[in-house]
Amino acid sequence: MGKIIIILLLLSSFCFGQKTDSDLVKESVEKLFTGMKNADTIMIKSVFVDNAILQTITKSDVVKTEKLQNFLSSFSKLSKNDADEKIKFEAIHIDGNLASVFTPYEFYYKGKFSYCGANSFQLVKQNNVWKIQYLIDTRRTNCNK
Repeated sequence: MGKIIIILLLLSSFCFGQKTDSDLVKESVEKLFTGMKNADTIMIKSVFVDNAILQTITKSDVVKTEKLQNFLSSFSKLSKNDADEKIKFEAIHIDGNLASVFTPYEFYYKGKFSYCGANSFQLVKQNNVWKIQYLIDTRRTNCNK
C-alpha cells in the first residue's frame, strides 16, 4: 500500500510540473517586458517572429506601424530599468497554434508614469515555441477609461 501512495505522489507531482500552453504564452509575453526593462534587445527580439507587425493606435486614432528593427533600436538606447511596463493579464485564448492575449498596462519611464493603455497580442506556436506575430496597443494619459 505504501508503494502505491509513493507512486501516486510521484505521478501527481509530474502532472503538476507540466506547463500548459497558457503558461508558455504568458511566459513569452512576460519575457518581452523583462527584455524591455533590462534594455536587452536580444531578449526582446527572441519573442517575436522575424516578420512581426507592431502597431499603435495614437491619441488622434491613427494606426501607426513600426518596424521591429526600429522598436529594438529604441531600447538599445536605454539603460536598464529606464522602461518599465507593468501589465495585467486580462485574457488568454488559445486555439491550436494561435493565441490571443489582452493586457492592460501602465508604462513608466525612468521611474515616472508616462502613459497607460492596453496591448493586444497575437502569438503563433512555431517549433513548440510561442512567438509574437502581431502587437497593437493603445496609449493614453487618462487611465480611468
